[in-house]
Amino acid sequence: MEIVFAFRPFNPNFTLETKVMKIKQLLAGIMPIVDGDTRKKQTAKAVLKGPITHKGVLNIHRHDPNNIGDFYCAPHLYFPELHQKVLDIGEMRKTSPVVRRQWAKSVRSNDLIIGGGGLLNLPHFQQQMQLFAELGRLGKKTVLWGPGHNDPDFEGFKQPAQYQVDLNSFGMVGLRDYSAPGTWVPCVSCLHPIFDQKVDEIHEVGVLLGKKSANNPQRLQALNNLPTSHNATDLKAMVEFIGQCNTLITDSYHAMYWALLMERKVVVIPTTTKFLDFKYPVPVSDFNNFKSVLSKAVRYTGILEECRDINTAYAKKVFDYLEIEPLNR
Repeated sequence: MEIVFAFRPFNPNFTLETKVMKIKQLLAGIMPIVDGDTRKKQTAKAVLKGPITHKGVLNIHRHDPNNIGDFYCAPHLYFPELHQKVLDIGEMRKTSPVVRRQWAKSVRSNDLIIGGGGLLNLPHFQQQMQLFAELGRLGKKTVLWGPGHNDPDFEGFKQPAQYQVDLNSFGMVGLRDYSAPGTWVPCVSCLHPIFDQKVDEIHEVGVLLGKKSANNPQRLQALNNLPTSHNATDLKAMVEFIGQCNTLITDSYHAMYWALLMERKVVVIPTTTKFLDFKYPVPVSDFNNFKSVLSKAVRYTGILEECRDINTAYAKKVFDYLEIEPLNR
């Protein structure tokens, strides 16, 4: 496998950015609305100071309909037994005190299913994951279902992965990272029936861009000779485009995953470590050099069935742990 990493240029505004950040942190002590990390700390304290109870099961993930991968990576979408309560992990830092109080109350009052998505080793979610680990140590039932590491420092990635939260604090651990300790549980989105549909290949090579790349005019111009889509359409359009490609070039994790489920060849352009730890490796490159590794892309078979079987088996164990009565199917 050829791995090509782009050089990170020096940022001339680093000193100014650092000063601005320090000012924001200073002001946050006076006006918490300024700093999201301070708001998250306040919300965590609100969770831990109240009684920890069990009123049901709460599904926590990045519940964002505008991000297709994040939205469809949650177990509650595929198991009617879990259609109870859903919480956006990002609301821990909302500026509205009412929203944060409700978030704290929901987390404090329910058993937790956390995942999927790239919730681990990402600074944006670090305080949330540390809070969930602390709740697990305090006796709350906690399940990790398909989250994975998402460290922006992908150049320093080494297997087996190291995590910034104690996985032993959770009651059940199933991560989408293949080198992770414990049970390998790939993203539960494999259970969506859309992957049972056949899509005809019409493009030899296609490119599916993540949000940032899709908003980069220079990148779009450089790729204008190839069929191109992005991950901010809708599930049907995204899966249809993936299926039309014999080989997919992408910097979207779920585009990579879904392409493999559909038995398409893939080359990834990594943005974080999340691309580097799936069971079935794919060539890694960058937007300037991906054509040089196209011949190394592999068409795997049977991944869809394997991932579905693993998630179904994991669900049975989760239901037993959380004392959920399975529905007759």
